[in-house]
Amino acid sequence: MASFKIAQNATFKAEVEIPRVGFDSIKVQIEFRYRDRKELSKYYDKWNSQRDELTQEAMKDGATWEAATDRQILLEVGQIKDIVVGWSFDEAFTDEAITELVTTCVGAPAAVLDAYQNAYAVARRGN
Repeated sequence: MASFKIAQNATFKAEVEIPRVGFDSIKVQIEFRYRDRKELSKYYDKWNSQRDELTQEAMKDGATWEAATDRQILLEVGQIKDIVVGWSFDEAFTDEAITELVTTCVGAPAAVLDAYQNAYAVARRGN
């Protein structure tokens, strides 16, 4: 019988397809931070609250696309920093590189978050 430990590893890796404007997507290995169900729910609550605040700010009179975009970038940078601990991009995993990724690769944040969520969905289904 195969041995199995209940405790999860602190991190796990997944291949993520990062969409690029005008080019084919590229596959990048992302190392994610493992969160248990309770920790994960706290992050989803935090992100949902931040997104709600962002939406409210964007609906105010005098709001600009530029300001809304700046806030969206900050939210997405924070989300990636909450769950990612490393990647296989040529650039080192730094705050500046995360901000550059989120700013220049519009679909990257959603791709990273989707891959993270999918890793948990696969685990729930039993691979």
